[in-house]
Amino acid sequence: MTTIRQQRRTKQQMVGRAKRLAAVAVAAGLSIGTVTAGSSWSAAASQAGQAGQASQAGLATAAAGRGSECAEVRDKVERLEGLITPNACAFMKRQIAFGEIPTGTAPTPGDPSHPRVAAYLDIFDADATLWEAGGEAQRGHGVIGASITNSLRLVPDLRYVGTNVVADGAVMMFGQRNEVTVKGQKVTYPQIARNVLSDDGKTIQARRYYDRYEIFKPVAPELRPLFEGISDAGPATGRTPARFRADEITDRLAAWNGEDVVALTGRMGNARLTGPGLAAPLATTEGKTAYLKRFFEHADVKFKPGQVAFGGTTTYVEWHGTVTSRKGTVIPFGIVERFGPRGEWELSFDTLPLIAEEAGIGIGSLYQRLAQP
Repeated sequence: MTTIRQQRRTKQQMVGRAKRLAAVAVAAGLSIGTVTAGSSWSAAASQAGQAGQASQAGLATAAAGRGSECAEVRDKVERLEGLITPNACAFMKRQIAFGEIPTGTAPTPGDPSHPRVAAYLDIFDADATLWEAGGEAQRGHGVIGASITNSLRLVPDLRYVGTNVVADGAVMMFGQRNEVTVKGQKVTYPQIARNVLSDDGKTIQARRYYDRYEIFKPVAPELRPLFEGISDAGPATGRTPARFRADEITDRLAAWNGEDVVALTGRMGNARLTGPGLAAPLATTEGKTAYLKRFFEHADVKFKPGQVAFGGTTTYVEWHGTVTSRKGTVIPFGIVERFGPRGEWELSFDTLPLIAEEAGIGIGSLYQRLAQP
């Protein structure tokens, strides 16, 4: 079996080739604000120049986080930016409605008429797909309905509010802050709900980026957090990074796939990094370097570009594909980067598949623990 170290050496030799391939992908059109139906990872779309022009529309109001479009949603999220089309507004109303409605009596398995299950399914097209790290995409109302029913039976008090939200036409990056109760403990964690929308605002392809380790930590204390001991040491250095541009996607993808920590952190200057497993943002180059090195020690990545959403001051970029664990297991995986208006750099991904794999604990068995009274 090829070791992760051998794979890493090979990949360093192939960085130049990866850049050339990524350039071809950009020339063919990346997924910036549009989507091609049937694409497995939605790498189709408008040219980078078009995306840049779209992001300039209404920049003055978007930069302030306010505007007239979809005003009823703006009052319920912390920040809303971007190209807010009618279908994006319709989606956000449904997304917020599900977050607000109480579960009440837990849903019965196989009953899609429960008010909260029905509100959730109203977000999705009948043939939609829904993906989370570590598994294959779920397809259709039957499967997605069964999944949310199981979730609400495990954590019936699930609630969330919208945080940093960017719409870019048919692409929606909905940042949210979730709260659940696990074995009597309140657990709060961030999530990015990444959605591609149909003309009527129904989700046709969804991916969820959040760290499930936070949910299972109360029932699995033996799991060791991936970024234990990572923190800042010393003052921050460097400049506030410039806004992320569409023409940077090629090099950024190559940096992730080449595990080029210097390139990934160097572009970000003194940006404050938040991500799974961090008690406080990392401001120093040393802290951010240690964080990324720890990740790459546990995960050999192979990413493709996913969706990108440009707002007035905030940009979301999705990378999607697989990671190979230290045990050699190939795991479906993805990361969303958020480049914020005040130098924020946020990574959203799920550490649980890697942590559970290394501990030799099946994720299914963790769900069984959660279900036990």
